[in-house]
Amino acid sequence: MYREREKNDRFMTTEDNMSLDTLGIVGVPVSKGQRRDGTEKGPQVLRDGGLIEKLTRFGWNVTDYGDVNYDYVDDDLPYDHVRNPRHIASGSLNTADQVERCLRAEGRCIALGGDHSMAIGTVMGHARVHPDMAVLWIDAHADINTPLTSESGNIHGMPLSFLAHELDNYISYLPGWEEVKPCISVDQVAWIGLRDVDPLERAIVEKFNMNSFSMQEVDQLGIRRVLDMALEAVDPTGTKPIHVSFDVDSMDPLYTPSTGTPVSGGLSLRELCYIAEIVAQTGRLAVIDIAEVNPTLGDKNDVDLTVKTTIDVISHFYGQRRQGNAPEGAEIPLSITKRVPLKPRPVGTSRKVLQN
Repeated sequence: MYREREKNDRFMTTEDNMSLDTLGIVGVPVSKGQRRDGTEKGPQVLRDGGLIEKLTRFGWNVTDYGDVNYDYVDDDLPYDHVRNPRHIASGSLNTADQVERCLRAEGRCIALGGDHSMAIGTVMGHARVHPDMAVLWIDAHADINTPLTSESGNIHGMPLSFLAHELDNYISYLPGWEEVKPCISVDQVAWIGLRDVDPLERAIVEKFNMNSFSMQEVDQLGIRRVLDMALEAVDPTGTKPIHVSFDVDSMDPLYTPSTGTPVSGGLSLRELCYIAEIVAQTGRLAVIDIAEVNPTLGDKNDVDLTVKTTIDVISHFYGQRRQGNAPEGAEIPLSITKRVPLKPRPVGTSRKVLQN
């Protein structure tokens, strides 16, 4: 079943509906966290690609909350070389409100982005409901630059630095960010798929002894062992709600070419689907971000492939298996006729003689 959410619909507590097959969609059409336009079209291209219909076929009751308001902010000039700070702050606060609303009403939320600055708002909103969440950050990049360490000034490379309590003293003043507060600890986060980390990001990761698993570990240990280690690091008791922040550039560009910062040597489709299947089996996936789909990059084949691959991965987070799902209550049909056993053929007798 699918419907759009009405603004005056009643809130339910998360406990009311975690046992139900309810799922909310929130669009986060942000592109100002980096320099390429196009990611603001990501939410709609994933909807148009059949995501909601596919989830509905799996038995989910899907509610679409529409897109978060990311209105343009006049005179949003760079501040200390950080680009579009007021726009991103305002949109992040709106995103947090919408994700919280969706999560409390539906119990689960898919946030369709949007560049990866979207995660500032999605994690803030999730933390209002589940402050003890475990975060799997699946990405080629660490996204933990601060305004002082970033060379580009692009906020899509900084979201974790704004979210982690331990980095609060390293964040310089930005206009409009007074209400954007850290909400998680560094030990709640584990990266999978890293392969393009800035030197000062690496210094941050090492200073706080953060849980990072690069493609080198994936190659050496295999994705099963890496995922086990990541989940053990952030959720040793196996009880915490899970937030997955999935940047499509975590995958090899062979699978997701229409993204702004592709890096070769990434996760395969099968590796990503394995992660999705194991997380799905926990029954504790609360929020997933889908970041950096950019339908303005590449040709039509590139865009179609990126959308198809991304929807395939999302589907595995919500129950699809490689061998397929059996319909609920399915019964194997019985034959209404009996097989007629063939008469044994005498030795040396041809099939034609028996037919005559």
